[in-house]
Amino acid sequence: MRDINLTQEKLAERLGYTQGAVGHWLCERRQPKLQMINQILVEVGFPPLQMVYPHQLRENSGVYEANAFPLAVTGADGQRHELYFRYPLLSWDDVDLTEVPEGAERQASDYAAQGRGYWLRVEGDAMTAPMGLSVPQGMLILVDSGIAAEPGKLLIARSADSTATVFRQLIEEGGQRYLKPLNPTYPKALFTEQTQVLGVVVQALIKF
Repeated sequence: MRDINLTQEKLAERLGYTQGAVGHWLCERRQPKLQMINQILVEVGFPPLQMVYPHQLRENSGVYEANAFPLAVTGADGQRHELYFRYPLLSWDDVDLTEVPEGAERQASDYAAQGRGYWLRVEGDAMTAPMGLSVPQGMLILVDSGIAAEPGKLLIARSADSTATVFRQLIEEGGQRYLKPLNPTYPKALFTEQTQVLGVVVQALIKF
């Protein structure tokens, strides 16, 4: 870890655990689960571990959708066993791109996207709620373009009469659908057949 300038404190922040917990694992006072070991390996730049027999493996060609780079093996049963995916962190101006920008930062997740998967960093306070569900500015949100938009889900969308990409919750009231901010001081917008849905938010991550 010293060679890559990664301290216990920084590693703990990336993993979402306390520095004390990471210290116990590194000093072998406690044993982390395989899933956590794999997450640590991914964060420090190594491939994850999985127990398989040599005859169970075959070459795994291709990549997962938009260069998400899945870390996976295919067993003798023909089933694909995913461990972690590293999805690109895009700017809000790049959500329409089909190719990941060169040098884009990647963030690990155990979620296997059904479509194109990518992270966005929340901007503004439109989705910051005074109580209940809240996704404040600075949070990373994982977007899956392959999930259907249904009431209650959080969407990345764009109105037909606007070029602005927004992050809102899809709701239904009186038979009509709306894009609703979680912040009650912002107005909701009508959701129509012309509204372009760019993806559904499936995970959120906060990094300090």
